[in-house]
Amino acid sequence: MRLSDASVVIRPRTAWEAMDLGVLMAREHRLLLMGSWALVSLPVFALLTALLWKYPSTAMFLFWWFKPAFDRLPLYILSKALFGETPSLKQAVRQWPRLLKGQLLASLTWRRFSLSRSFVMPVSQLEGLDGQPRQKRLGVLQQRNAGAARWLTTIGVHLEIGLWFGCMALFYLFIPQQLEMDWDWQRLALATGSEGLWLEHLGNAFYALILVFWEPIYVACGFSLYLNRRTVLEAWDLELVFRRLRQRLSSVTPLLLLVIGLTLLPLSPPPMADTSIPAKPLSTQGANQSIKSLLDKPPFKNPETVTRYRFGEDKPAVKNKAHSDGKLPAWLQALLDNFNSNTFKHIALGLEVLLWSLLLGGLALLVWRYRDWLHAFVSRRGPSKPKAPKPAPTQLFGLELGTETLPEDIAGTAEQLWVSQPREALGLLYRGLLSRLLHDFNLPLKSADTESQVLERVHQLQQPQLQAFSEELTRHWQNLAYGHHAPPPSAQQKLCNDWRILFNSGGAR
Repeated sequence: MRLSDASVVIRPRTAWEAMDLGVLMAREHRLLLMGSWALVSLPVFALLTALLWKYPSTAMFLFWWFKPAFDRLPLYILSKALFGETPSLKQAVRQWPRLLKGQLLASLTWRRFSLSRSFVMPVSQLEGLDGQPRQKRLGVLQQRNAGAARWLTTIGVHLEIGLWFGCMALFYLFIPQQLEMDWDWQRLALATGSEGLWLEHLGNAFYALILVFWEPIYVACGFSLYLNRRTVLEAWDLELVFRRLRQRLSSVTPLLLLVIGLTLLPLSPPPMADTSIPAKPLSTQGANQSIKSLLDKPPFKNPETVTRYRFGEDKPAVKNKAHSDGKLPAWLQALLDNFNSNTFKHIALGLEVLLWSLLLGGLALLVWRYRDWLHAFVSRRGPSKPKAPKPAPTQLFGLELGTETLPEDIAGTAEQLWVSQPREALGLLYRGLLSRLLHDFNLPLKSADTESQVLERVHQLQQPQLQAFSEELTRHWQNLAYGHHAPPPSAQQKLCNDWRILFNSGGAR
């Protein structure tokens, strides 16, 4: 790894700046990253869909579970591209089976739900560490940027969900209105047979396409966090500065050595030592005293007065003496020593969270249990007044819905209008239907409701004949109102007959 060949500026960055660098790296190699991800993941998705056609949720879960195996290919491409060795699409895809050999089982089992997955993945794949060396390495790397890596995963999950809902909404917007009228989203969502399978597989396909765009960015952001942490720990930026300085000075080194040599040459002979003053001999005892006085002073010795217990810092002789005096038995001393370990710290933190949760849950349960008493004796507000029912709308879609504006025999009047005024005849039937729904069935219709929303409320009445008649009448009404297509004579007579069956005989009530 030659840092001087890096395609990015090596310098310490903040965690969010490092993730921004990852987005830029993914954008620079977007075609290679997205193309390679699509070539290795979409065939697996298609195979799972074909094998588990009747179980779309299981197919989607397995595809999501295999994401760590797919993530190894973008990491390989980014690690090569960082130092100017960007592979081609064919070379990258050929390397993918070899990348699956190292620690694949661990990444798909106990490490699968790690929120720092993209940040720690280079330790296993690029450094090849496993076991205790890997744990020590992660202990150093996760001292910083671990929180940012967890936030990256959390934000990524919400982004995937948002993009999935956006794709489904966009698909719905492109459906023609005439085809949309025949759909019942509530029935499709609750369907258990084969009629709802295609919709679930369509949603799965949208999610697979979203991962083609987002997952390389997620891997690139985790990789840039890893690079930033190593830059801080190993001072890569200082190493690059010294290398550039050495390259600049390599051309003037001989001249610099010559100048230094000439400067150090003596210009005059050194003075002779005065031998008339006798040297004072230094004895061994005096030397020992001088050395001892120096060692008893800082920085060699720093005396400290300790007024608290410090387990595990006493000498073995002191421990034995304490045990012999009956102050601290050996088993108790060992237990207290273990309390300082990280395992007990995590256990203590978990117990603390559990106790606080129990306390808050108990308070919430207590408030819920005595909510009536609190509302009666604590609340200063009087009893809430019942809301007055909203008046029913007098118009929908520009049609008058008052019963006084409709003839007594709606079906007969419509039959007389079919020949000369088909629009008024169909409008009369539709206006009569809305009036019956509003006054006889007490449906909560609003002035802003659309035809589809009216049909949804009719569906809630659980009356199949009324629902079928409403859907047929609404379809003909929309064809005439928006497409200027009048219903055929057979449909005209059928609408009038169905009206008499439903309302004149009281069949729909």
